[in-house]
Amino acid sequence: MITTLEQTIWDELHDIPDPEIPTINLVDLGIIHKVEVGERILVEMMPTFVGCPALEMMRRDIKQKLASHGQPVDVKVVFDEIWTTERISAAGRKMLLAAGLAPPSRNNLIDVTVRRKPISLECPLCHSANVQMENMFGPTPCRAICYCNDCHQPFEQFKAV
Repeated sequence: MITTLEQTIWDELHDIPDPEIPTINLVDLGIIHKVEVGERILVEMMPTFVGCPALEMMRRDIKQKLASHGQPVDVKVVFDEIWTTERISAAGRKMLLAAGLAPPSRNNLIDVTVRRKPISLECPLCHSANVQMENMFGPTPCRAICYCNDCHQPFEQFKAV
């Protein structure tokens, strides 16, 4: 059963933006795995990728946000369960779309072996399905660069994992 303090902590974690995609918070991105409250506050997070360069920044932001509770805060990165894009909430998918990022497909992984192959995806700018992957290597390991053949705009696709 979740306590009032645990719920308050979950609510506060919703206020912490992802450092690389600030329009989505850590909870809706699905990286907050567990919150435990006792003599200490323990927050477990699952990185989107093992080598995520933002881990220390997220750890710092969580500790700062929860410091007001007057208890020591431990933020532990866990790997016993693998983060997948299925952990992104429905609200988080809308947040990605609002940021101009195509949310990851729930049923089609991007075929990373074929460049400029039409993909099953919708352009977040004009909502056309006439899109293709330009480069599987985007600005971060979790994003690819795509191109819309209708509005002629590039956009980022959050890779399905």
